[in-house]
Amino acid sequence: ERIETHVRHARMRNWIFVKVITDEPGLHGWGEATLEWHTRAVVGAVEDLADLIVGEDPTRIEHVWQIMHRQHFWHGDGVVRSSAISGIDIALWDIAGKIAGMPCSKLWGGPVRDYIRTYCHLGGGNMETFYETPVDNAKQFADLARAAVDDGFTAFKSMAVPSTMPLEGQKPIRLAEACVAAMREAVGPDVDIMVDCHARPSPAMGLQFGKALEPHGLYFFEEPCWPESVDGLAMINAALTTPVATGERVTRLADFRDLFAARACEVCQLDLTHVGGFTEARRVAALAEAHRIALAPHNPQGPVSTAASLEFGFS
Repeated sequence: ERIETHVRHARMRNWIFVKVITDEPGLHGWGEATLEWHTRAVVGAVEDLADLIVGEDPTRIEHVWQIMHRQHFWHGDGVVRSSAISGIDIALWDIAGKIAGMPCSKLWGGPVRDYIRTYCHLGGGNMETFYETPVDNAKQFADLARAAVDDGFTAFKSMAVPSTMPLEGQKPIRLAEACVAAMREAVGPDVDIMVDCHARPSPAMGLQFGKALEPHGLYFFEEPCWPESVDGLAMINAALTTPVATGERVTRLADFRDLFAARACEVCQLDLTHVGGFTEARRVAALAEAHRIALAPHNPQGPVSTAASLEFGFS
């Protein structure tokens, strides 16, 4: 019948929720299409897609997905269009689950695990703490790590790598190593620590950071260089024993194919709100399985994205 977008301010970003309303009274589905600092673009893309699909059968999810992806001349691989598709697709699967009276994981063959292990970002829900803690303050990193464990988490992610030029000296590497050493000392050997570089380093600097942090037993080392630098990621992944993670900024199935074929990562971090929703994520997951690459859905978004990521994990 119609598709609505609902935007909610979430401090350092806006959450973009998508509501697909059917012509059956009371039957609707919720999705999420949050894309940081692109709110108006995504809302507009959802409106453009609505012109294509309103009136279609909402249970023909693959058919609707292909319409959204293939029409309008430009395929839906760009991150704005792909995020809009994601929000609608997640909402359509929500509708399918409501019609069937069961979770989506059961629609896809049933859950394959009984629980989902989750991790937190340092600072919990306080995004400023995560992004703005200076890397020269190892003590604060240690304090935040203890707080995460006190909250019950057995794993957490930190952004302990500073921005650098394509090539710098040892100072930023020493700062990063000091932060990770302080966190490891604070929480002990049994808590898993992840470090997110946010694709800040060049491949050369990313490798140096990775080598310096290896003695501290990271669970994974995220985005050590730009995801477009597949050769750089592959070089770093081959040189480290720490698993390299990436994929949150990848939206094309063909790009995941190239990433996996180059063995550029050991952990695929597809983002359900960017990759094309559940429909495309399931294809990426099958491709990752063929390459024996682990899956850890990326999710710094809102509550619908979190629920979708958990449900995807169960499947």
